[in-house]
Amino acid sequence: MNMKDFKPVHFNWRAEGDVALISLKGSERKNPITFDSYAELRDTFRKLAAADDIKAVVFGSNEGNFCSGGDVRDIIGPLLDRDMKGLLEFTRMTGDLVKAMRACPQPVVAAVDGVCVGAGAMIALFCDIRLGAPQAKTAFLFTRVGLAGCDMGACAMLPRVIGQGRASELLFTGRTMNAEEGAQWGFFNRLVASDKLQEEALALAQKIAQGPTFAHMMTKTMLGQEWSMSLEQAIEAEAQAQAICMQTGDFRRAYEAFIAKGSPRFAGN
Repeated sequence: MNMKDFKPVHFNWRAEGDVALISLKGSERKNPITFDSYAELRDTFRKLAAADDIKAVVFGSNEGNFCSGGDVRDIIGPLLDRDMKGLLEFTRMTGDLVKAMRACPQPVVAAVDGVCVGAGAMIALFCDIRLGAPQAKTAFLFTRVGLAGCDMGACAMLPRVIGQGRASELLFTGRTMNAEEGAQWGFFNRLVASDKLQEEALALAQKIAQGPTFAHMMTKTMLGQEWSMSLEQAIEAEAQAQAICMQTGDFRRAYEAFIAKGSPRFAGN
């Protein structure tokens, strides 16, 4: 499937070589997420599984902000009129988005500037790598609107990224984690000046895209699957995964380039 010319309706998309750049619309409201953008993002990340022309993704900010969470008018208000079945349809859809992000084979790099809260914080959390601007303000503010902190996998993923105690504090209080805390705690891989953030995220994604993409898919798969494995199971699973990768042309290309004292040109197979 070719996705370089993909034209979504409810969010921004463009391709730079093998890298897709995504950002949310609605900069005047700090880029809220809506019913429509939730669904279209979910479907897009599912389609990426079959997109041979996209090797990595940048989920970036728009006009100085990442995402202000669920749109109050488009989502919060209408949810008050839904019955339990309708509410569960919505909450499962939000979870399906982040599951699709984890299931797509392409590594996803977040470039987080400004406001990154609620569902926006969850999108950033489920990216594989996060770069943040010094102005980034991240909050899992579900308790501040009368909801539990266990939203979209927060109680599973956030402790794995920043630790149980820190995650508990953020999820119980809904307070803002500033950029320096985010970097110290491991939420951000590093901080980058706002005017260089998108550029550096794109450069990182392009560097990843130049690598062995089949092997990157296997790395991302194992990073997810090994959460539920014992150490012995994980070591065996990795032995099998690596044996599969050793059958690829990229493994042979790397060997031949080494012998020729050159750099390999990976083809993703």
